Amino acid sequence: MIRLLSSSRMLSLSVPIMAVLLGLVIGALVMAISGYHPLNGYLALLRGIFSDSYYIGETIRSMTPLILAGLSVAFAYRTGLFNIGVEGQLIVGWLASVYVGLAFELPVIIHLPLAILAGALAGALWGFIPGFLKARYHVHEVIVTIMMNYIALYTVNYLIRSFLIIPGERTDTIAPSASLASTFLKELTDYSRLHYGIIVAILMCVLMWFILWRTTKGFELRAVGFNHHASRYAGMNVQRNMTLSMVIAGSFAGIAGAMEGLGTYGYMNILSGFTGVGFDGIAVALLGANTAIGVLLSALLFGGLQIGALTMQSQAGIPAELIDIIIALIIFFVASSYIIHWIINRVKKEGI
Repeated sequence: MIRLLSSSRMLSLSVPIMAVLLGLVIGALVMAISGYHPLNGYLALLRGIFSDSYYIGETIRSMTPLILAGLSVAFAYRTGLFNIGVEGQLIVGWLASVYVGLAFELPVIIHLPLAILAGALAGALWGFIPGFLKARYHVHEVIVTIMMNYIALYTVNYLIRSFLIIPGERTDTIAPSASLASTFLKELTDYSRLHYGIIVAILMCVLMWFILWRTTKGFELRAVGFNHHASRYAGMNVQRNMTLSMVIAGSFAGIAGAMEGLGTYGYMNILSGFTGVGFDGIAVALLGANTAIGVLLSALLFGGLQIGALTMQSQAGIPAELIDIIIALIIFFVASSYIIHWIINRVKKEGI
C-alpha cells in the first residue's frame, strides 16, 4: 500500500482524495460542536443529491458551468498563468451569447452554435487583454484580471440597463433556436433545469486535453509555462504563447457564461454582484489537479455539495453555510498538500 502511495502518480491522486475526506471529517466535527448531528446532516446531503431525479438533474446542471470555469483556470495554470478573471470572462460571455440569441432569427443548427461561439469570443477578448499586458509589458495577470472582473460586471449591467432591459430587471428571453433547454431532459428529471450544456462541457474537457497533450502548440504552451527562458532559447515565441493561453482560457470561461444564458436561464438579469461560479472554478481546478478529468470529477463534487446543501438545511436543520466551510476545508487541504505528505510519511514510518 505504501509503495503504491509513494509513487508520484498515486501521490497526486491521494492528495485530493484525502483532502475531501479530511474536509468531511472536520466538517462533521464543526457540525457536532455547533450542536448538529453530523450523520443526519450527511445523510440529508446524500439524499439531496441522489434521492430524486430532480436533484440529480440539478446537480448536473450546477456542475456544467463549474466544469468550464475550472477548465479556464486549469488551462491557464498549465501554461504558467493564474487566471483570476474567470468571473468577468463568464459575465461578458453570458451577455454576448444572450444578445446573439435575441438579435437573430436563424435555424437552430446555425443559431445555437453561433450563440455559444459569441460567448467564447467575448470571453476570449476579455482574456486577451491581461494576456497581452502580461506578455508585452510584464503586468501581472492576477492584478489585471481582478480589476477586469469589476469592469465586466458594471459594463454588462450598464449595457443591459441602457439597451436590453425589460420589466423584471433583465433582458428578454432568447429565441428557442438558440436555447440549450430540453423538454425531454426536463421531463426525465422531474422538471429540473438540466440542459444540453453538459455535453458541451464534456466536449470542452476533451478539447483541453487534446490541445495540451496532443498538439505541437499545446507542447509549446506548456513549455512556456514551465520555463520562459528555455522556451525562448528553443525558438518559441513566448509573448504570443502567453497571450494565446489567456485567450483560450477566456474562451472556456465565456462558454461557461453561455451555458447560463442559453441553458439555465434563457436570459440575463442585472447582476447585483458576482455569480461566484468563476471563483468556484479556481477551487474546482485546484481540487482537480488542473487536469481535464480531474476538473470534471471535482465539478461533480462541488455541484453535488451545492445542491445537496439545500436538502441538508431543510431536512436536518443544518445551515447551508456549513457546506461552504467544508468546501473551504477541502481547498485548504489541497493547497496545503504537505499535510497530506506528512500523514503518508507518518503511516510509512509506522509500517502500516
